[in-house]
Amino acid sequence: MNPSHESAAPTVGLIGLGAMGAGMAASLRRAGFAPHVFDIRPGVAQAFAQDGGTACASVAELAAACDVVVSVVVNAQQTEDVLFGAGGAASAMKPGSVFVMCSTVDPNVSIAFEQRLQALGLLYLDAPISGGAAKAASGQMTMMTAGTPAAYERCGAALDAMAAQVYRLGDRAGAGSKVKIINQLLAGVHIAAAAEAMALGLREGVDAAALYEVITHSAGNSWMFENRMAHVLAADYTPLSAVDIFVKDLGLVLDTARATKFPLPLASTAHQMFMQASTAGFGREDDSAVIKIFPGIELPGK
Repeated sequence: MNPSHESAAPTVGLIGLGAMGAGMAASLRRAGFAPHVFDIRPGVAQAFAQDGGTACASVAELAAACDVVVSVVVNAQQTEDVLFGAGGAASAMKPGSVFVMCSTVDPNVSIAFEQRLQALGLLYLDAPISGGAAKAASGQMTMMTAGTPAAYERCGAALDAMAAQVYRLGDRAGAGSKVKIINQLLAGVHIAAAAEAMALGLREGVDAAALYEVITHSAGNSWMFENRMAHVLAADYTPLSAVDIFVKDLGLVLDTARATKFPLPLASTAHQMFMQASTAGFGREDDSAVIKIFPGIELPGK
């Protein structure tokens, strides 16, 4: 499908050209859309639009021009600002257009966003994302979505352009965010466990590269061990997903469970590990930097 050749194709805009958003916008462009883009950082949207698309000077400008507004910002507060802050999207969007919320937020917050937008005659899709920057750039990421049939009808082609897997989990907001919360529980615990295992190996004098080779070909491997411990071996803590993201996301996991008094001992421990790493000054580094909390080890590259 090439949406640019279909008169009924929606105009799509994307807010937030970070590690995930930039790849998603590129996937839209590659699929034939000419996305409108906005980023709070000066020059970022203009740089993207040099290869196709339209750079917008504000959220409101983008929202007024688009039938589908995709938001890829960090958290619930930023989403609130994008929608309802000064010059926000909600007051500029055309009736019947859809807001696609891709952040990891409390499910109850996502439910409230849907209700507030419905009152304004706007559609909403609860659509958290997973897969990392590389999969976002190649259109191979996963979207965990929930929303009304009308919302899917409006934005389905755009979703398919951005993701290899678009899971439809319910007909109203909340279900997508709940599944993403569970995914983040596993992701955070796996990263923490991977760091702990590598740290023990280093402490015991095992060659780090050899340990990595063996584990990635053994039953103890996980996707997070294979991906994140490669960062440790390279001594590259450039933040693709930062330590502070898991401070936030595991906090959301624990808040969700606390509301029904459900125990999460592993998630609680992993959250404390990321908190310790953040407090030690590694909050903006790659989340693999959680390994730096372990004493008495010599990390590769030092």
